[in-house]
Amino acid sequence: MAIGDAELAVAAVRAGAAVVRERYGTSLARQDKGGGDFATVADLEAERAILAVLRSARPADAVLGEEYGESGPADADRRWLVDPLCGTLNYAARTMLVAVNVALQAAGRTVAAVADPFADEVFWTDGSRAAVRRAGGDEPLVPSGASGLVDVNLDPPFPNGERFRAVRLLADPGFTDRFRPRVLSTSLPLTWVAAGRRAAYVTDGPLALGVHGAAGVAVCRAAGCVVTGLDAAPLGSGIGGLVAAADADTHAALIDLIARQSR
Repeated sequence: MAIGDAELAVAAVRAGAAVVRERYGTSLARQDKGGGDFATVADLEAERAILAVLRSARPADAVLGEEYGESGPADADRRWLVDPLCGTLNYAARTMLVAVNVALQAAGRTVAAVADPFADEVFWTDGSRAAVRRAGGDEPLVPSGASGLVDVNLDPPFPNGERFRAVRLLADPGFTDRFRPRVLSTSLPLTWVAAGRRAAYVTDGPLALGVHGAAGVAVCRAAGCVVTGLDAAPLGSGIGGLVAAADADTHAALIDLIARQSR
């Protein structure tokens, strides 16, 4: 029997996660990307492992990978987005805060899976429901703002520097009165918002779209989270950036705090 898209996404991220775990703590050759960014041999090998799974099951689909770029038919109406190791700087510094992301965009919906290689968890969505798979079983994702914990990405670039800076948000008394900051520098917090482990995640820049954020955003949305740009506009419009919140109240509070920076 042919494997479904959601199960294929899960299988793909698991293949990548296995490489990430195996390579952790070893000597990692680096490939410079400029601007202080780089890929390690683990990024490259994990992407190859993911591509092997996808190409075997869906040879007619297109793929956009973080490391190897575009492949497959240029006119395909199904496209997989692959980020084999989100949090490379963390990983290279032997910090286990990383994610493996795979998303399929097709027919107006997104199927996705995000693996936490070291917790051995896979967060996934078939485009409608969202769950976390651990120990062979699936548990529905239930967002909650109760923790008050908000992950804020401090990594550059800062395309909205005039209107928004994460450090200014963290210094706002209105933020500290209600929320408590966390900083992981990976897309993994998107899954934690979906699972109720974080109240929200905030970042500037283009992470929300493309290989880096598409899978996590899809999981968040399927779980019922509120996901917009920094100005509350739909993703891909407005000033960009990302606010992914567990509920409407948490989202509104963060959007207000962000808007205060430009007043």
